[in-house]
Amino acid sequence: MKTICLYFEIHQIIHLKRYRFFDIGTDHYYYDDYENERSITDIAERSYMPALSAIQDMIRENGQYFKVAFSLSGTGIEQLEMHAPQVLEKLQQLNDTGCVEFLAEPYSHGLSSLANEESFAADVKKQAKKIEEYFGKTPTVLRNSSLIYSDDIGAQAAALGFKGMLTEGAKHVLGWKSPHYVYNCAMAPNLKLLLRDVELSDDISLRFNNSEWDGYPLFADAYINRIAALPEEEQVINIFMELSALGIAQPLSSNILEFMKALPACAKEKGITFSTPSEIFGKLKAVDTLNVPDTLSWVDEERDVSCWLGNPMQREAFNKLYSVADRLRIANDPRINQDWDYLQASNNFRFMTTKPSNVGLDRGIYSSPFDAFTNYMNILGDFINRVNALYPVDIDNDELESLLTTIKNQGDEIEMKDKEITRLQAKVEKMQAAENKLKEKLDKPKAAKKK
Repeated sequence: MKTICLYFEIHQIIHLKRYRFFDIGTDHYYYDDYENERSITDIAERSYMPALSAIQDMIRENGQYFKVAFSLSGTGIEQLEMHAPQVLEKLQQLNDTGCVEFLAEPYSHGLSSLANEESFAADVKKQAKKIEEYFGKTPTVLRNSSLIYSDDIGAQAAALGFKGMLTEGAKHVLGWKSPHYVYNCAMAPNLKLLLRDVELSDDISLRFNNSEWDGYPLFADAYINRIAALPEEEQVINIFMELSALGIAQPLSSNILEFMKALPACAKEKGITFSTPSEIFGKLKAVDTLNVPDTLSWVDEERDVSCWLGNPMQREAFNKLYSVADRLRIANDPRINQDWDYLQASNNFRFMTTKPSNVGLDRGIYSSPFDAFTNYMNILGDFINRVNALYPVDIDNDELESLLTTIKNQGDEIEMKDKEITRLQAKVEKMQAAENKLKEKLDKPKAAKKK
């Protein structure tokens, strides 16, 4: 029996402000608060709330038959907390239906998996903790930023305890194979993989409202008929996209939500079900190993990481940022950590790309890739100065870690002694009370005799 795995990403860009060379050392705040509030408010109104309400209606009308999965970046959650809490409330309502699964992903929506294994682990664990706080469930399936994946990243995910990952069904990786099966990781066979059906996903997220597209207009029954016509043994159809596709990339005036609402009824007529990633991993065995020695993603025609690291500017910014990764993680300063999350976000490197793309790229305040690079490097210069100022620069990472371990151990020892002092004080007070009580008891006969 065929099943559709429908997954949506929710992430919000943190917009950096114009930051000049002369601001280094004098201004440690890097963000355009007005643009951040404006953009998240706009996308919540035009996309997130209508789309989530439509999904809620689909669950209400179809019960446990309809299932869907989401992943939220930690930085995206922070923006929603500040400017659009109604979106998180709606997601909690969806969670209460039992028809939704929330996935893990890097908190920063960054590229740490390509640079530093320990930073990647910390990034993912931080987001998983945030998801557990909001929805009461610890994610068991990982979705890396922009579906970035390789054999090595899969091994890292398996080491973190995840049972499965989502990634791209790229033709150059699959070859003659179909994306409609469960595969496993070449370096960690216990890690199962779901691969995005590129054509079926992009028909909704990229082409739905394009009147020049051969498939326009796209109707739900025709869409489901294409899925039903796939070979009988191809059981898993993975349709992955950004939630903003519903309302932003494809405007509400295109009737995109009406199309989505019609999918469950059409699928039910053809005997096609809906499943979450965890349900699929629990029911189906991997049919083969997927070998991905080179990193892939769901971005651009190449389906690789060249949109973030394809030119010297991007690689210089990337290498400079992660040159302080170990030191920053050891120092563990709250304000520095927040800036670290925001500066890791992949869009900071995407703005520097010089590649042509069939998907429009809005660079925001930047007039060119070089402008984006210059602004980011100015901010990064100030940020790295702050990281180095936490501890003397001449202390290497091993020495710093040893020093911080000593400080932590001393702190733990002081805490233990404080607890012991508190316990002894309580014991003394108890003994004093008993002594006073005994004294009072002995004094009563003396007072009576004296009387």
